[in-house]
Amino acid sequence: MLHIALVFLGGGLGAAGRHLVGLAALRQLGPGFPFGTLIVNVVGSLLMGFIIGWLARRGVSGSDWRLFLTTGVLGGFTTFSAFSLDVANMWERGELGPAALYVGSSVFVSILAVFVGLWAARTFVPVGV
Repeated sequence: MLHIALVFLGGGLGAAGRHLVGLAALRQLGPGFPFGTLIVNVVGSLLMGFIIGWLARRGVSGSDWRLFLTTGVLGGFTTFSAFSLDVANMWERGELGPAALYVGSSVFVSILAVFVGLWAARTFVPVGV
């Protein structure tokens, strides 16, 4: 039951963070492009790479922290379901160029961000406890 509570609490925190980033992006960058979703997907991927790399380097593979941070917080924060809806909406509005740019940048930059997070953890986090 503790694992469910950790994921539940983390998921709520992540979803609240996603909402706040979305609002900030909308206010700062406008409604013409789904910048908020793009930002959370890239930042979430970077954090996922770093956290998983950090936990592995520290020898903490099956911990409650992993459930709380990755499944919970980052699961609530990253938004590929919202990403899919954004693409569908752009497609239906006939915005094929921006939709393709959005898909390409979300997927490729997020994957790159995971590698950067893993590199950062391997470079800056000492091995062991």
